[in-house]
Amino acid sequence: MQKDKIGCEPQACRVCARGNIVTPMNRTGRHFLQIPGPTNIPDRVLRAIGQPIIDHRGAEFAKLAKEVLEGLSSIFQTNSSVVMYPSSGTGAWEAALVNTLSPGDRVLLFETGYFSLLWGQLAQKMGFQVESVPGNWRAGASAGELESRLSADKSQVLKAVLVVHNETSTGVTSEIAELRRAMNRCGHRALLMVDAISSLGSMEYRHDEWEVDVTIAASQKGLMIPPGLSFNAISQKALLANKMAKMPRCYWDWQGMLKSCETGFYPYTPATNLIYGLREALQMIREEGLENVFRRHERHTKRFVPRFGSGVWKSSAACLKNIQVPSRRYSPQRVTTRTDCVPPILEHFDLSLGSGLGKLANKVFRIGHLGHFNDLMLTGTLTGIEMGMRLASVPHKEGGVMAALYRLAPAGKNLAAPS
Repeated sequence: MQKDKIGCEPQACRVCARGNIVTPMNRTGRHFLQIPGPTNIPDRVLRAIGQPIIDHRGAEFAKLAKEVLEGLSSIFQTNSSVVMYPSSGTGAWEAALVNTLSPGDRVLLFETGYFSLLWGQLAQKMGFQVESVPGNWRAGASAGELESRLSADKSQVLKAVLVVHNETSTGVTSEIAELRRAMNRCGHRALLMVDAISSLGSMEYRHDEWEVDVTIAASQKGLMIPPGLSFNAISQKALLANKMAKMPRCYWDWQGMLKSCETGFYPYTPATNLIYGLREALQMIREEGLENVFRRHERHTKRFVPRFGSGVWKSSAACLKNIQVPSRRYSPQRVTTRTDCVPPILEHFDLSLGSGLGKLANKVFRIGHLGHFNDLMLTGTLTGIEMGMRLASVPHKEGGVMAALYRLAPAGKNLAAPS
């Protein structure tokens, strides 16, 4: 490669999201990854993943796997079985369906965002009949609508209800306990399947108490490890359905995986080093305390980001217009905002924000503050956003960051005990 006049190898120019050629910046410091997932990986977890690989048929691995499964049960808040797959969350979606249903079964799906639609598309491709409850992507699943639909299903044709607990694409959270109470009032036998991929380990989730039949989760969000592990937490009712289910299955078969809960050994090669990382991540959650983890995420959403929003947009009315979820049911992991200044923020400040998905593409960006995250990281993120707005000439009122800082650290506050 030819060198330039000062002896440096020239960097290739790159194209920004708007199609313009931009001069590459000399990136120093650490990249700010503030997307809703995959999330930042703690150094402790990275070091754990980097350990030498061990024999997955040996006693050391069996001990590791059983330890991790036991730790996962406390995160799901369940005494039921949890199985772990080497896959993304999409695999866990499929596992939930093929282990409990039969060809042509009808399921009820609540549309709360992009990922709920993907789950429905997966179910349709597998031959299930999907009855969708349309949504505006600004509110969670309605318990009243669910009760109405199930009450009308006199012959109980619907075999499962599919709900995304916390929609990564929209910042919408559904009240799972309310949905279960609606199902119980109807006396309907449908299984309740919940996608907790972005909520597990970061907000309140109670598999047993809420009577969830299958919880779907994955590794790359609140559990703070790279993509590649997924999970099903399984109720006794779902295990009974498994005995009657007629969908073909092999890789996703619960029965083979359930044996690993007893022995620690997998029916196929496991993701050994990711499981090392998961063990370390679970230890970090125990050290902080699960309830403290929940409070931290809640605090960053309800006490910090809305104050920034009301400070940075032109007026409070404009702020409400620009917040994707204008209600008390903000996601405690991300706030979705209606503006378009993501390209200059990445180009100039090396800060990655989540882009809009589906019908929100090119209309919103998403601030991810999920997993391994603290106050200073969030203030840096908000500073980058406000600077990006200036560069992109997005109309805004100065002082949004300062408004957030005053809320976060009021004068005289004991910073040793954040509330």
